[in-house]
Amino acid sequence: MTEARSTPGPTRVPSIPPAPAAIPAAPDPGGDLALRGSEDRVSARTLIAIRWMAVGGQLATLAVVEFTLGFELMMGHALLAVAASVLTNLYALRRLARQPFLGDRDAALYLGYDMLQLTLLLYLTGGLENPFAVLLLAPLTVAASTLGKQAVILLTGLAVLCFTGLALLAFPLPWPGSSGIALPPLYKVGIWVALVFSAGFTAGYLFQVADGARRLSAAFAASQAALSRAQRASAVGALAAAAAHELGSPLGTIAVVAKELARDLPPDSPAAEDVQLLQSQVARCRDILAELSRSNAASGVAKPDVPFGALVETAASPYRRPGVDLVIESRNEPEDGVPDIREGPEMLHGLANILQNAMQFARTRVTVEIDWAPPG
Repeated sequence: MTEARSTPGPTRVPSIPPAPAAIPAAPDPGGDLALRGSEDRVSARTLIAIRWMAVGGQLATLAVVEFTLGFELMMGHALLAVAASVLTNLYALRRLARQPFLGDRDAALYLGYDMLQLTLLLYLTGGLENPFAVLLLAPLTVAASTLGKQAVILLTGLAVLCFTGLALLAFPLPWPGSSGIALPPLYKVGIWVALVFSAGFTAGYLFQVADGARRLSAAFAASQAALSRAQRASAVGALAAAAAHELGSPLGTIAVVAKELARDLPPDSPAAEDVQLLQSQVARCRDILAELSRSNAASGVAKPDVPFGALVETAASPYRRPGVDLVIESRNEPEDGVPDIREGPEMLHGLANILQNAMQFARTRVTVEIDWAPPG
């Protein structure tokens, strides 16, 4: 059993404390994000930045091989392929203001173009014999980590076709001297098999990892939405309980006055019918308040058990004033520890009524004494 005493002050008509603020509702994930191919979730700015890096790397590689190492390249055709990427990126920059995020279809087209452009450069510079052929896996890696299943499958198939085309048709690998270099056909087949298996493994593994992350994100968003709904329901329930408690006293006063009027008025008085109507409406209001209390009790929203001192702090927090300290003193605490108290709306509302009076009229300090009496 507990007793809480505070500095006395003038009585007042209790007011309903403000309902606790609910966490803003999390957006509804709207289903499995991993399977929503039409959702715009790929940043166009990221794809543009990656393409600019590719253009810079291609130009640097061509310049070093042609002018530093002295290899004879089909420089004019290679520069045309790089210029096509520059024009594509300039077009994408103009479109960025209107469409900052891309769906699976548009992003797959962008990455598919990157594959074809790099395939053209490799076709001009040795095909699969060119050590830079492994860079064809880069657009596929980006796709597997961001796009949906159908787009990843299509781009994986495109990568396999590019590898196959480069294995069958490509200009000789540039090399200094007149004899050049030619790899054995079996070695070329080995390179093709290695790159095809790398494409399949990379796409499959990264897609599974990204898909799991998207599912986890969707589950987290759904949990946030459910928690927000539960907190709003709890706030509404606490407000309903407080309203029922507050309206009980004035409604009782109205019932007493109506009963006295009915007793004092003669049966043939013109106001007798109005008094009877007033009494019936008072009874109806009582039924409504009782229903509100029962609905809040049956809502199943459980409140946690908290220390009584923390409950006092929570109840007093809306009424704290600068210059007025709140001191909580506990006496005769049980040897086995102080039990926690269920944070129900009735307990919180009752403490709030007492503490609001104390905080309003105190000058420097409000002392709350909690006296733990032994049971029995």
